[in-house]
Amino acid sequence: MTDTNNTLLSVTDIHKSFGKLKALNGVDMEVEAGSITGLIGPNGSGKTTLFNVVTGFYKKDRGHGKILFQGTQIDGMDPSQIADEGIQRTFQISQATRKMTVMENLLLASKQQPGESIFNSFFRPRLLINTEQDQLRKAHEILETIQLEDLMDEFAGNLSGGQKKLLALGRMLMADPELMMLDEPTAGVNPTLTNDLLEIIQKLRQDTGKTYFLIEHSMKVISSLCDYVYVLDFGENLTAGTPEEVQSDEKVLEAYLTGQTS
Repeated sequence: MTDTNNTLLSVTDIHKSFGKLKALNGVDMEVEAGSITGLIGPNGSGKTTLFNVVTGFYKKDRGHGKILFQGTQIDGMDPSQIADEGIQRTFQISQATRKMTVMENLLLASKQQPGESIFNSFFRPRLLINTEQDQLRKAHEILETIQLEDLMDEFAGNLSGGQKKLLALGRMLMADPELMMLDEPTAGVNPTLTNDLLEIIQKLRQDTGKTYFLIEHSMKVISSLCDYVYVLDFGENLTAGTPEEVQSDEKVLEAYLTGQTS
């Protein structure tokens, strides 16, 4: 799929077991810089497990494979270190702080927090003021982009499921990562908000050149959004290709219809 020189994320021969259950069995894939790459497969095929391994929430099985991000090996790092390297991810269930407002959730996600330093608080107050103003300006721009500006003072816990998905995307944008990993971004979202979310992701990719790697069940979403798609089944690579190629692959159709491959 990718030109090696343009590969942002490389996953090679990754295995993950839970007791006797083999959740991932030699998975390989690459995500090209600036792309929107999809990951699909039947329930239980290992998609979220792979996301959890890439982002450090699960450790891969010892003695197998490696994960490279921008040429740096990140398997073995903890989630905060991987986030610092430039990878952010969402979860199937919103991780927003429910009793904080939409705006507060965005500001909390910012990487620039000089106010946490006692030295800065006493000796560099102008830095704190300027940084706060910059963060507020950026947060307002993001709220406008994700269409939540009218809800900036609403508690995150009061948002609808679709609005929480948009807020999760906004939190990632506030952290400004190189790779955004979205776990089922349209699940439980009504059709109108789904269309809004897809348009926002497409526009962000076009405007910023950021890279997206997403898990999806909706082939409509995959077709309209992704440049390239990987398919997992029973923890193994089944096939990969453009959305059109994947949708016409008999192995994919069989996996989805019967839950097994020949």
